[in-house]
Amino acid sequence: MDTNPHTLTIAGKTYRSRLLVGTGKYKDFAETRAAIDASGAQIVTVAIRRMNIGQNPDEPNLLDALPPAQFTILPNTAGCYTAEEAVRTLRLARELLEGHPLCKLEVLGDPQTLFPNMPETLKAAQTLVKEGFQVMVYCADDPIQTKMLEEIGCVAVMPLASLIGSGMGIVNPWNLRLIIDNAKVPVLVDAGVGTASDAAVAMELGCDGVLMNTAIAHAKNPVLMASAMRKAVEAGREAFFAGRMPRKYYSADPSSPTSGLIGS
Repeated sequence: MDTNPHTLTIAGKTYRSRLLVGTGKYKDFAETRAAIDASGAQIVTVAIRRMNIGQNPDEPNLLDALPPAQFTILPNTAGCYTAEEAVRTLRLARELLEGHPLCKLEVLGDPQTLFPNMPETLKAAQTLVKEGFQVMVYCADDPIQTKMLEEIGCVAVMPLASLIGSGMGIVNPWNLRLIIDNAKVPVLVDAGVGTASDAAVAMELGCDGVLMNTAIAHAKNPVLMASAMRKAVEAGREAFFAGRMPRKYYSADPSSPTSGLIGS
């Protein structure tokens, strides 16, 4: 786990922001850029099968709005359902990004839930790590399988909080804590965040960061929501390091002293 409350280190590189954001579902590239600026994110993830970063020279290029000189581009394999598809997609991304090794692996199980296919995810991770990729991996909130991904050599594990795009927040905080307590690589919540309080809860649990897209892009005001998410991630991380007071069920503890009262 990253021990500095103010920075996030992934694959040996340090970032000021612990909020990672996606680039899809916005009305145009101008809104994308405005929201990302408001979020303070330095790592932005791009679905290679859905977004043009140079593979289609006749279409607008996302990298014109989000230059790699200003942001760390995190190519992802959204829309891939087999290890073979995912590996092929990230090989293309590395070529387009001139050898950039950092990537986000996701291999989906079905188009309805977008839940990860863990056998295919593990298979793809093994191949990608052997080929020199620095793999951040979307996965089930399963402490055993996240440990397997870490042992393969993934640089970060990214368990879902709830289904992609659902906005349901963290539905199983206990599994997340098991993963966090057992991990030696960064743990980032990926998928399911709906609003700022969800992001704060993830950070208060001890997550190293949060990745989101729909929660910002589908908000009524994406730029304002991006700003809220930035503050929530920062506040949640500070609260985690501050250490919350213990819960005292059925036992009140008054804020004011009870001794030396007038008339006592």
